Amino acid sequence: MRWWNFLFSGTQPKADFVTAYEEKNQEKTPGNRPISQLNFVVLDTETTGLNSEKDDLVSFGAVLIRNEKILVNSSREYFFTTNILNRESIKIHEIIEPKNPVSDEFFAEEFLKYIDKHIIVGHHIGFDLKVIERKLAPFGFKNFKNPILDTQYLATRLEKGYHYDLRTGKPGEYSLDSLCERHEVPIDDRHTAAGDAFLTAQLLLKLLKKAEKIGVKDFKSLMR
Repeated sequence: MRWWNFLFSGTQPKADFVTAYEEKNQEKTPGNRPISQLNFVVLDTETTGLNSEKDDLVSFGAVLIRNEKILVNSSREYFFTTNILNRESIKIHEIIEPKNPVSDEFFAEEFLKYIDKHIIVGHHIGFDLKVIERKLAPFGFKNFKNPILDTQYLATRLEKGYHYDLRTGKPGEYSLDSLCERHEVPIDDRHTAAGDAFLTAQLLLKLLKKAEKIGVKDFKSLMR
């Protein structure tokens, strides 16, 4: 498609790094691959608010898990400039002037290289991914090709079963704070993207051990 077709169709041209990401993810993870051989990228974001359709990224943090170990040296943390200021969200993440903010293009390229074909993990991850999708959209990105695992869903599934409805439970019962407390994960550096990603990574390892004890031992059974 020629460039003027993109101009009049409203479709964004696809950046080379988006194409490379999509091609890499055409190969699917075998269902029988043991959990111990799976790679995870655990991420979190801080945003200007709670509306995934309108609010912006303020910061992003992530860390890799390989061979059931957190690779601390693999951690990433990025900050962004934004025109949206929300006093309530600032009270939580305490970011007013971002340090060393990165451009959207730099983030998009580095992020897609970083997540590779790994399983994307987060707590209430749908919100984070929607905000990130909007950040990547100008480069022709449409949706994630990686497997996606929500630690909130995994925890409820392990404790309550597949069909448990969070709305019927106690408020906050499956929040990140509550789960970390129940699984004896020390709560440090809370409400920073990098800190919350590290907390979620520790929680994930606890949940995976619990899952393996009840027969969830490979990719297929984990992603049910």
